[in-house]
Amino acid sequence: MAVTSTASQHSSSLTTNHHSSSFTTNLHTSSFTSDPLLPWLYSIRKGLDDLDKSEENSVAFDELVFDCIGTFKNNPHYQNDVRFLQVWFLYMDSRDFDSVFEELEERKICFKNSVLYETCAVVLEAIGRLTAAQRVYRLGISRNAEPVESLKNAYTLFSERMSAAHKACSIHQNVDRVKEMLGEIRVNPWSTTSSDEVLQKILPHLVKYDGYHVSLKNYPGKVALSTIQKSSRNKIIKIGKRDYQIKGCAGSGGFAQVFKAFVDSDPNEIVALKIQAPPFPWEFYMYRQLDKRLPSEERSRFGNAQRMHHYSDYSILVCDYLPHGTLLDAINSYMLTVGASMEEVLCMYYTIEMLHMLETLHSAGIIHGDFKPDNLLIRNSRDDLTDDLEHFVKRCGPWQDQGLCLVDWGRGIDLSLFPADTKFVGDCRTSGFCCVEMREEKPWKFQVDTYGLCVIVHTMLHNTYMDINKKASADGGYIYLPKLQFKRYWNIKLWENLFKRLLNVQPGDDHLKMLRELRESFQEYVLSDPSFVKKLRELLRKQRSSLCSA
Repeated sequence: MAVTSTASQHSSSLTTNHHSSSFTTNLHTSSFTSDPLLPWLYSIRKGLDDLDKSEENSVAFDELVFDCIGTFKNNPHYQNDVRFLQVWFLYMDSRDFDSVFEELEERKICFKNSVLYETCAVVLEAIGRLTAAQRVYRLGISRNAEPVESLKNAYTLFSERMSAAHKACSIHQNVDRVKEMLGEIRVNPWSTTSSDEVLQKILPHLVKYDGYHVSLKNYPGKVALSTIQKSSRNKIIKIGKRDYQIKGCAGSGGFAQVFKAFVDSDPNEIVALKIQAPPFPWEFYMYRQLDKRLPSEERSRFGNAQRMHHYSDYSILVCDYLPHGTLLDAINSYMLTVGASMEEVLCMYYTIEMLHMLETLHSAGIIHGDFKPDNLLIRNSRDDLTDDLEHFVKRCGPWQDQGLCLVDWGRGIDLSLFPADTKFVGDCRTSGFCCVEMREEKPWKFQVDTYGLCVIVHTMLHNTYMDINKKASADGGYIYLPKLQFKRYWNIKLWENLFKRLLNVQPGDDHLKMLRELRESFQEYVLSDPSFVKKLRELLRKQRSSLCSA
């Protein structure tokens, strides 16, 4: 069924349904010209009524909502229109919640209206994302979204429900102890209960960490942090005893924004500021664990937090700034400049780098939990790379500074805070990065990171995210493999082995040994021909040039 996309075409199919419509009840024809959104709303109302009649209607309805969003999302007249916000909620139903909420945040759709926060929090609560629901409530209250009293009341009721649920869980405490005795400890590391428990464990230690500054008061600066947006270049905010001059937005999410900033207006001292509401000290804790547990020669591959300022309404994480973009930028840049996916030897280099990073990280009892290409920053060597094979293998000389840097530790898991035999459950809620075990509601551990690695490798090779097939195996079981085929001129044996092993982890597998063997297999191939390292060095030089000019 074709879906039209102009106001006049939509108005021809309007139906009147005063009582069921939640959008509007004014049917005067003259209002169509003064309010271009109105005919779309009636068409959407009719589409809602017809949804159950056929699958074709459902597809047409999704396209209708999508077209409506595309038509009006850049129109400032509808930025604070609750009717348009309701269309976004319909749009959210068929797409990834987090990405749509981020776009609502970015475009400031009903930014000061409590309906945005109440509705999103209810959706999050319904799907079991209680910590995220709590943050949305607090975010709306911190912004005084009107009517703020309604939002506060909704948050109070939510807190009461959570308290009742917590008490109900305590009834089963004896059963949980029996499960622990039987070695059946299963934990969702990102649930509200787990988050509260681990925060209680780490809070006494946080105050002892170098760079941690806590205040029971709200952020005291003259410039409201909620007003700092992408257009706020050169705005100066005071944090602690230092001034930070905002030079641009380096990234944003549902609860945090990352800004590039000059320290005391010095262009030679640049940092990344991660500003988050409500405050979130967990990421700073993870950075300090990395400081303590990782070998010094590996530390530069995992980001660095200089300090954190923790107020009652915001937390501000001050991190080192890397100016060379992300691995996702490199993948996209390669497509734009060359018109094809990354060359195989460059894909192999980054695969070796990521396998080595996870081997180092997991050996230290740490899981990243959000391993994706936009969380991997590019590191460029200060000196020219050489063809020295020993330097390449040992990551020394100029190759020491070349590679990747893993950041954004907000979903990190510290295994030392859980019993050794703990099995993790729950969904990472990142579209396209849910591992096989999450999809099948089975326990998982390191798979959350290794599956992410597979998605990244697939993106480098094919320039598209990975879809997988479940296929019958020779032993009567089944295995998972990527849907897309490898190109005939690639080293198919190496790539097949990587995906087959990482997508089909068995309970008895030696995880660290597997990562090491996979890394060594790619490394040996690259070293088998000296021209490979020479070609790699040239590709990295070109990549650096293309990213700097982007």
